[in-house]
Amino acid sequence: MSRHSPYVIHLAPTERAELARRARKQTLAHREVVRAKIVLLAASGLQNDEIARRLDTSDVAVTRWRKCFFEERLAGLEDRPRPGRPRSFSP
Repeated sequence: MSRHSPYVIHLAPTERAELARRARKQTLAHREVVRAKIVLLAASGLQNDEIARRLDTSDVAVTRWRKCFFEERLAGLEDRPRPGRPRSFSP
């Protein structure tokens, strides 16, 4: 049984256009495309479990990115610096 998310997403036209561009982009990293799709589906009114099922990801990931977007808008979808030793090899 799903429950309603407290993070209701309402998009401005410019945000919707930017997220749609990211969701369609084939040269963007897969994780960024998925994040954009999560927010677009959340804005259309779907619940987290339905979004996770459609995108074949976890409920936890959907909840996290929905919350990050709600709190920080587009900047919330960017990667954060990670703790620990920096990589010694390039990605």
